[in-house]
Amino acid sequence: MSKLAALLLLCFFTGCWANASASSRYNVVMVIFDDLRPALGAYGDVLARTPNLDAFAQGSSIFTRAYSQQALCAPSRNSLLTGRRPDTLHLYDFYSYWRSFVGNFTTLPQYFKEHGYYTYSCGKVFHPGLSSNNTDDYPLSWSAPAFRPRTEQFMNSPVCPDRNGGVLRKNYLICPVHLQTQPYKTLPDIESVTEALRFIESRKRQRQPYFLALGFHKPHINFRFPRQFLGHFPLQQFYNYTTDTVKPPEMPDVAWNPYTDVRSRDDFKHTNISFPYGPISELQAAQIRQAYYASVAYVDDLFGKLLARLDLERTVVVVLGDHGWSLGEHAEWAKYSNFEVALRVPLIIRSPEFPLTQPRRLHSITELLDVFPTLVDLAHLPPLPSCNTSSVAREQLTCGEGKSLYPQLQGLGLAEEHVALSQYPRPGMLPTKHPNSDKPKLRNIKIMGYSLRTDFYRYTLWVRFHAHNFSRDWHNIYGEELYDHRLDAGEELNLVSLSEFNAIRHRLRRQLIEAVG
Repeated sequence: MSKLAALLLLCFFTGCWANASASSRYNVVMVIFDDLRPALGAYGDVLARTPNLDAFAQGSSIFTRAYSQQALCAPSRNSLLTGRRPDTLHLYDFYSYWRSFVGNFTTLPQYFKEHGYYTYSCGKVFHPGLSSNNTDDYPLSWSAPAFRPRTEQFMNSPVCPDRNGGVLRKNYLICPVHLQTQPYKTLPDIESVTEALRFIESRKRQRQPYFLALGFHKPHINFRFPRQFLGHFPLQQFYNYTTDTVKPPEMPDVAWNPYTDVRSRDDFKHTNISFPYGPISELQAAQIRQAYYASVAYVDDLFGKLLARLDLERTVVVVLGDHGWSLGEHAEWAKYSNFEVALRVPLIIRSPEFPLTQPRRLHSITELLDVFPTLVDLAHLPPLPSCNTSSVAREQLTCGEGKSLYPQLQGLGLAEEHVALSQYPRPGMLPTKHPNSDKPKLRNIKIMGYSLRTDFYRYTLWVRFHAHNFSRDWHNIYGEELYDHRLDAGEELNLVSLSEFNAIRHRLRRQLIEAVG
């Protein structure tokens, strides 16, 4: 064997391509949609109008069972961006910054920045506020200050037209608008895409590779989008979306989220929706679903503008949602739960290294925790170390608790069985307004629900949680759920009370406790 052949062979096994010149590295673009369940044509949703995301998926790997670690923006995003679980970050609400509260953990963009990439954030990537140090974690994560749309300040302002289309004075849940009537005659996601396109153009003459994160606000409520997108969705098709009209009888009370943010909007707060279980009227239910799908169509249109300007032969692109959103399943709305509809998200990855002419669907269980090590491997940077499972894991500043999906993208390890672990906190056994059981602050958390998604089952256990030292009592149980997805994909029938499932229930409980650690 020649010296050159030996060197090439060594490179193949050791990954010495990671030291290639900066100009030969792939750019990386991560696109995050807020509150996006898999309501996409590429995921088989026949009501969706998402031609741009569907076209992108044609040359991509589609992970059909990807799950968030917590169905709330800040905990989910910080988990995604640090590669750590909410229990490791001690973040279940919006009010702590991991670097000062737990540990100075390296983030996904920071890892790329430290390995020679120019990193930039547009829109909602980190959740704004205390959980990202009121700076979107700049300058540690980003090479320049993160771009925040100037119209973001009006997101919860009364800028919706009244029912007659007149004065802008309402804070509605459903808020289709004409852009000319809005502050600065635009909307936050339009501003973010415009800035992302400017950034991409500015980097064309640069040799340094870039990592760009673009965060869309929609379809997060309120549903404020250009009015024309509503016309794509006849209201009538959303009446029979689900047959659920009441809380399932075997659902533990602690598992219920009373959708307080929906109730608080001007178009819903005077409609006498019974607290905590509702239901809302059939008309209101159809209108919410219609507005959600219109919001998705709106950001799909914006994604198409981004896609048209990307050089896909030199760019790794990942598209994902930060968590799901219930559209009336179990008669619930919004997120704030441990159910499939609140936790399952789209995850689509496209890389020049794995060119595809048609979508490849990967059905193994994946987590958003897996994105960090996967993108590192797709960029051929030094692999992200796995965190130790011992208590000293918090002393490891650069590591991840997820797995790399790179082997699956290579076509390896597809038969391996994985699980997803998620969680949600509650202030008590019953849904409450004060404290808000949908979004309890850390000091009010008394119960933690841990949910394990396996190939066939979802098993959820609600146990005593001690917020002062972040410990849990597995013997103090407030609710237990078991759903068999082979027979019950909607998680309607809780099997816990059926004795024939006792062996499975106990096995899954042991597996969950071991996974939590």
